[in-house]
Amino acid sequence: MQAMLNTGSTIEEGRLAKGGSKLTEEYTQECAVCEMNPVDFQAMGSPQRVLISAMDGRHSVSVYAYAADSVERGQIFMPRAIWANVVVDPETFSTGSPLYKGSPVRVEATFEDVLNAGDLVLKLYARGR
Repeated sequence: MQAMLNTGSTIEEGRLAKGGSKLTEEYTQECAVCEMNPVDFQAMGSPQRVLISAMDGRHSVSVYAYAADSVERGQIFMPRAIWANVVVDPETFSTGSPLYKGSPVRVEATFEDVLNAGDLVLKLYARGR
C-alpha cells in the first residue's frame, strides 16, 4: 500500500536516545516500529513486520508493525530515529530540515529481520560503498 509517513519524537524514544541507549534492544523495540490505522493493518493481513520503502525504491527498512487508533487511514507513524531516516526524503527545500511529516512511502508485509541501530548503520554503510 502507499501511505504518508509522519515521524516525530516520542517520550520513550527521547528518554532512550538522550540516555545513551540507542544500541539497546529497548531502543529497537521502541523506535523500529510502524504504527498504522487498524483498518489498513488488517487489510495487510495484520503483519508482525513491514517493509517501508521510499517511493523511488532506492531505500527501504524493515520494522515492527502495530495497529493504532490514533493513525488515520492511509498514513503511518514512525518515531523519529534511524529507521524512519532511512526512507525520509533528504531534500530540505532550502530549510535545512527534511520532510519528517507527509513523506510518501510504500508499505508491504515482510519476513525480513528488523535490524538494531548498529546493524542498520553497518548495512547502510556497506551498501553505500
